[in-house]
Amino acid sequence: MDKIVEGRGRPFREDRYPAESYEDILARDAVKAPDFFREGPDTDMGTEPIDASRYYDPGFFRKEVAHVWPKVWHWACREEEIPEVGDHVVYEFVGKSFIIVRSAPGEIKALYNACLHRGRQLAQASGSLETFRCPYHGMAWNVDGTLAVNPFDWDMPQWADKPLNLPEARVARWGGFVFMTMDPHAPPLEEVLGPIPEHFARYDFANRYKAAHVIKKMRANWKATTEAFMEAHHIVGTHPQSLPMSADINTQYDHPNDYVSRQFTAHAVQTPRIERKLSEQEIFNAFIGYRSDSDEDAKVLVPENTTARAFAAQMLRDALSAETGYDYSHAGDAEMIDSMAYNVFPHMAFWVGMFANLVYRFRPDGLDPEGTIMDILVLKPVPKDGPRPKPAETRYLGYDDPMSDADDDLGPFLANVFEQDVSNLPYVQAGLRALEGGKVEFTRYMEACLRRLHQKIDALIAEGETDRPE
Repeated sequence: MDKIVEGRGRPFREDRYPAESYEDILARDAVKAPDFFREGPDTDMGTEPIDASRYYDPGFFRKEVAHVWPKVWHWACREEEIPEVGDHVVYEFVGKSFIIVRSAPGEIKALYNACLHRGRQLAQASGSLETFRCPYHGMAWNVDGTLAVNPFDWDMPQWADKPLNLPEARVARWGGFVFMTMDPHAPPLEEVLGPIPEHFARYDFANRYKAAHVIKKMRANWKATTEAFMEAHHIVGTHPQSLPMSADINTQYDHPNDYVSRQFTAHAVQTPRIERKLSEQEIFNAFIGYRSDSDEDAKVLVPENTTARAFAAQMLRDALSAETGYDYSHAGDAEMIDSMAYNVFPHMAFWVGMFANLVYRFRPDGLDPEGTIMDILVLKPVPKDGPRPKPAETRYLGYDDPMSDADDDLGPFLANVFEQDVSNLPYVQAGLRALEGGKVEFTRYMEACLRRLHQKIDALIAEGETDRPE
């Protein structure tokens, strides 16, 4: 049994974990990563604890519903999900419902999903329609939100000479995603995304297709769930099988702008937590999920004078090239095998890289402060030749459904990793209620992005309460 070396804290900004940095690992790569992989701005968020009640108190949750969720940008769907006029997706959060519809060949709208008469929802599911007809009394609207039919206009004098278009939320697009916000004064999407469009240009997200979409419900607050995917040092406890091939404690964290934080974790290198130096074959075996008592039993042998990291990266370059028809010789080792997420306030994450990209979205389950809906997308490059693959159907998993039910969507390895993550969350939620002293502590560097999430939530709540009329 390999000995696990516990962290020995160093003063903030002088050093991180007493081991090499992510940039040290990048410097040794056979094929170099782009410059933007180097560490960016890192703001000191302080060390004050936060109240555990923020994760379950109905009063605090009502403040988030009133002042946070209506003010932020959401990715609502992929453009490929609504390719034709009339195609639409129903997107819902904290009791709000919107119809994201292709209203014209080059136009997408986010219509409030409610009849202007008695408020019944117009669309209950995604699909394709020529009009949105209220099943209650028969009023109908065109896909561009203009009124199509009012069967009792003679009895609504208050509507005479009044436009009866369905209200719209703001819409913006980037990378094949459709975003919406309820706030007419929210910063432009470009300002919120900051460096993402530039950094992701080489991955051409618009030319990727939805290869998998899993929606999982979890019995935990949305912030606790989001935070579970915003740091990598939980690997030692949650994903111990990954320690021989993940530099968990070496993960690089930074904050490129006021809305975006990043986390870059190197793979196909061993964690410094393991004291014994592993062979390159042992590291590679762990990377591909192969268990063996000796290097000689390995199914795929790492060539002599080659690192597991360089070999794994080239293996994936070859596989991806064969799958898509594109040349990936320019792609850095890190771009092929590392876990690199850009977290966008407050509930989205986009993974960067050449291979399959993960995208996350976290929402409260309706108006329940202790339930979360997590969306997991897998985006793959559209092959160079042949038709664009159709977007995958969505797999829905309830609170008690195991992630193994999504083996066919995510693959058994990835589904198992997610199962390890989500299995923690009900116990996190229960522990937050039981926490002696009622305070949650974050680390200073590795969890600064978690602390900033709470600080920005507080800022929006304070702004909303200040602006609220007496």
